[in-house]
Amino acid sequence: MLCAWITVPARAGDVNVGATPPEPVEQASQTWQILDYLADDYRGAVADGKVVSASEYAEMTEFAQTVRTQLRSLPAVPASPTLQEAAERLARSIADKAGSDVVATQAHALADALLVAYPIPTAPLAAPDLARGARLYAGTCAGCHGAEGHGDGPVGAQLQPRPVDFTDRTRAAERSVLSLYQAVTRGISGTAMPGFPQLSTADRWAVAFYAGSLAYAPYADAGEARWRQNPALRAHVPDLSALVRGREDQWTPLLGAADAAAALGYLRSHPQALATGPQGIALARTRLAASMAAYRNGRAEDAARLALSAYLDGIEPIEPVLAARNDTLLVQLEMHMAQYRTAILDHASDAVTAQAAELKRLLDSTDQELAASEATPATAFLGAFTILVREGLEALLIVVAMIAFLRKAQRNDAVRYVHLGWMLALAAGAATWAVATYVIAVSGASREVTEGVSSLFAAIVLLGVGIWMHQKSVGGRWQAYLRAKLSAALDRRSMMFLFGLSFIAVYREVFETILFYAALWTEGQKTAIGAGLLAGTIALVAVAWILLRTSRRLPIGTFFAASSLLIVILALVLTGKGMQALQEAGWLATTSVAFPRIDWLGVFPSQQSLGAQALILSIVIIAFFVNRRGATPAT
Repeated sequence: MLCAWITVPARAGDVNVGATPPEPVEQASQTWQILDYLADDYRGAVADGKVVSASEYAEMTEFAQTVRTQLRSLPAVPASPTLQEAAERLARSIADKAGSDVVATQAHALADALLVAYPIPTAPLAAPDLARGARLYAGTCAGCHGAEGHGDGPVGAQLQPRPVDFTDRTRAAERSVLSLYQAVTRGISGTAMPGFPQLSTADRWAVAFYAGSLAYAPYADAGEARWRQNPALRAHVPDLSALVRGREDQWTPLLGAADAAAALGYLRSHPQALATGPQGIALARTRLAASMAAYRNGRAEDAARLALSAYLDGIEPIEPVLAARNDTLLVQLEMHMAQYRTAILDHASDAVTAQAAELKRLLDSTDQELAASEATPATAFLGAFTILVREGLEALLIVVAMIAFLRKAQRNDAVRYVHLGWMLALAAGAATWAVATYVIAVSGASREVTEGVSSLFAAIVLLGVGIWMHQKSVGGRWQAYLRAKLSAALDRRSMMFLFGLSFIAVYREVFETILFYAALWTEGQKTAIGAGLLAGTIALVAVAWILLRTSRRLPIGTFFAASSLLIVILALVLTGKGMQALQEAGWLATTSVAFPRIDWLGVFPSQQSLGAQALILSIVIIAFFVNRRGATPAT
């Protein structure tokens, strides 16, 4: 796989000649790879101000020209003049036969600046599987590079130049895991090293990490102790992105030679130590800063995407804890995050700057709030209790209304379909959480989209049910309905409808509730959380018992009327929450209005959310009016 990847990555004549120009991200990635290669191999061309290899020096000159050409053809951003000036300086240094340290520093600095101006994926989403990387290496790389990475494989012996020795510290010190990943992904034009885009992203990262760990394997054990005992080291390498871009020659001046080698030895062979990267407020700050940088560089869409991630991946996971301690602060964060995204998409620069400053202040306040009020038994209990009751009550009301209706209609044979629906929803929610936690990474956007779509679907179904029940409650129509239903068995479609509504109503709450509890669980106080869960369950059971008992005593007409009103209210609540979830996921725009926010009623101050609820309410009013106009007295 990695045969001869260290050799020439591309010649100027190979770039954009007779081919469709690459996409900006692809072109930026290619330019970064050339710079990374040039920084390492220039020493083979020039030494002490003299050319030691004419062919190598010609290649370095050619690569410098290619970089200038590529940068000029990339879409213009505010940083473009600075990048092009840096490329000119690099070309002049090579023309002047400057020292290898000077050229390497300039090339690496330009490569880093390129990534800021034109972000490309530079880190895996999850910790690479080194065991799988070793298997991939043994099956596809060892033939050239040797079983232990010494560059002595049987196939490699026939290649010129010989495959790289991955255990060579001199070479390894100037190579990052990102360099290896780029080589595996894109290959090296003009060499025996092909690209392997058919491999999954995770597999490419796995083999890149494995190959990058070979030179540092002797330092891995010592590295673990240094990593755990050195806060400065951990601060320097906060996440996977910093690790994959890190090189020994880059870290040595900051950490010292011993710590740099030890850190690379441990982290490249144990990337799971950094798998999660920054979390919570730290992640929100990182994404917010990246969003502002993207906006200043003229990339509004990227800025909006990063702003959305700041909320979904940084704030949303800590919502349960923050809501239990300072709900007002949480509401302010949500509101200003939405206003910040709107300002970005409206290209309102003053508003973007103002909202970013306010968000920084709110994030600081949130940090202080969470640090100052560590989880206590009381707050953990209250948070666990509140989450279950808040998230479970809507689903409970829908399921109870269905059961009560079927019992009133004396159709106890159909009740089991309702029970089957909510029980399977509990199991499916738990299974979804397990898969999302241990198999794939589910983003905050995915969670919000799931909740939003299921909420709106349930709202539409409930709207129809509510109007239908109101129709049966007027003019004695319920009597004819019951006579018909009592004399006929439920058909398959009716049974599946009961099952489906019960399943959707419960499933939409279960997944998010479990995620909330998982967030609380990391705060400690597990006994108090368990007690809150138990108390919340008892409260919901009590509410269900009271509602079912009360419904049995209501006259059938009154029951239909009350149920229709309850179901319509639930439809309005779910509409508001569904719209809010899709707005938070970035699927819908958010236009704020001056209106009270009432979370438990699904009332959120935006034109889109309130407009959808107004539409539902209008349909309800018209339908109820039509039902009463068409009603005839019972006979």
